[in-house]
Amino acid sequence: MEQEEIWDAVTARAYDTPGTGMFAPDVLDPTVDRLAELADGGPALEFAIGTGRVAVPLAGRGVPVAGIELSRPMLRQLRTKADEAAIPVTIGDMATATAPPSAAAPGTFPLVYLVFNTISNLLTQKEQVACFRNAARHLAPGGRFVIELWVPELRKLPPGRPGVVCRSEEGYLLVDTYDVLRQHVVSHHFHFDESRQARLGRTPHRYIWPAELDLMAQLAGLSLESRHADWLGAEFTADSRSHVSVYRAGS
Repeated sequence: MEQEEIWDAVTARAYDTPGTGMFAPDVLDPTVDRLAELADGGPALEFAIGTGRVAVPLAGRGVPVAGIELSRPMLRQLRTKADEAAIPVTIGDMATATAPPSAAAPGTFPLVYLVFNTISNLLTQKEQVACFRNAARHLAPGGRFVIELWVPELRKLPPGRPGVVCRSEEGYLLVDTYDVLRQHVVSHHFHFDESRQARLGRTPHRYIWPAELDLMAQLAGLSLESRHADWLGAEFTADSRSHVSVYRAGS
């Protein structure tokens, strides 16, 4: 599926879950706190800004935020919370698009960020490298590119089997199937109730190992400044399931 097909009007309408999931205060507040600290009073650019889960509260903290977003339905949801003057957005691919003309010009952002595993929505290594280069193009000297990303869970795969159940809870089942030759994974989201029917949604990703991510950064002229297991600064270890990595441009 193309990304435009995945992030359609139905998905956009159901995306926001205020107070729960990725919108829960214990998930969202540390994210916003850390990004506000890294922006240090300057403007921030969010790749794949979506419905404004992070951008809206970050702007509420006094950080000028601009965005790039591929999905028009997702942007329409954002516009119910903030207009173009408050959070300017360019429609386009985060690997190639340029920040909105009404926002800070490329080369002047102290902070570019890409959260909640979204770089894996780019399905080729070439596109992911281009995303890093696009971030570097927008950064001011000494600026930072922040990525939040999951660690591939291949250790969970049974020998000879391509899939694994990642989550099983009331009304929801998540099954990931892997193509290890292409570093692709498809997440199958099953939502169900007491009836015999279930609703299925699928999202494809290209997973990236932390060391590969660091090499992408080097190709874009960025260097790893820090890596933690979460937004609160927990130590990143071999057992960490995700990471927040901060890359810095040269001064």
